Amino acid sequence: MVKITDVARHAGVSPSTVSYALSGKRPISQMTRQRIESSIRELGYRPHAGARALASSRSNVLALVVPLRAGIHVPVVMQFAVSVVTTARGLDHDVLLLTQKEGEEGLRRVADTALVDALIVMDVQLRDPRLPLLRSLDRPSVMIGFPQEPDGLTCIDLDFRAAGELCVERLARLGHQVVALVGSPPEVYVRETAFAQRVVQGFTAAADRNGMSSSVRPCESAPGAARRVAERLLSEQPALTGVVVHNEAVLGPLIEAFEQLGLRVPGDLSIIAICPDELAESLRVPVTSVALPSAELGARAVELLTKKLDGAAVPEATLLPPRLTDRASTAPRNAS
Repeated sequence: MVKITDVARHAGVSPSTVSYALSGKRPISQMTRQRIESSIRELGYRPHAGARALASSRSNVLALVVPLRAGIHVPVVMQFAVSVVTTARGLDHDVLLLTQKEGEEGLRRVADTALVDALIVMDVQLRDPRLPLLRSLDRPSVMIGFPQEPDGLTCIDLDFRAAGELCVERLARLGHQVVALVGSPPEVYVRETAFAQRVVQGFTAAADRNGMSSSVRPCESAPGAARRVAERLLSEQPALTGVVVHNEAVLGPLIEAFEQLGLRVPGDLSIIAICPDELAESLRVPVTSVALPSAELGARAVELLTKKLDGAAVPEATLLPPRLTDRASTAPRNAS
């Protein structure tokens, strides 16, 4: 491991001069500072967090606030977290992961310390109680998700309303007229989680626009829930031929349940999901899907946040357009 004495020897200065360059406690000539910085880069020296904080009045730590509430699909959340951590590390930042139900009190506790420089906030609700605090903090934040009133905040997300619409439009072009949305667990809607609400809005709007008969059914993640939802849908909509699934945990079990009830996918029933590509591709019947770009969202959230830390202007709203990939689970209506 490279030490401060190695940097001093390489730059031809004393260790105390290197320390002063890092901490800013004493003035150092521009030429000497540049020589020290060059040695740091060449040797790969990484000053410890305390030294970095003294030099920049920053901790170089970002908080990722992702409360693991009921109904959250943890594998997808972890994809976001890995992307945030990886991107932050490439920009010389560490990440403090907060997974408890961090409401306003939890956010204030973290923000009132010198632990973090900025925050990335997930699991955004339409009427999120954390918004007043985020607007008042003296440190920047980025939300992965859009509340109902995003003014004064920096938000990024997939355009989930457009994603719901895109799924229905694809089914409409295939000739399907009776469709259903199998959505997130009920508690996700009770909390008015923003992305789930917007998928419903887009699904319903597109179905109405195309004169389609439609219904929306939340689905628990518990074993047997997919079968119960499939049975209920077929009882209520006997002519059902198209299903949109926005619930990663039940996608595979739901396809199996429909097939056990006598429907072939895609011969009798076309299925489109909003989910990560790797999940859609891994099932026995590869599923036509709108990709959930968790890696891109996480990376771009970090980039927005570091730009704000540097005082650069960033857009308040960033919506990624949905991308649909056709696979084996969709076919024209009444296809043999």
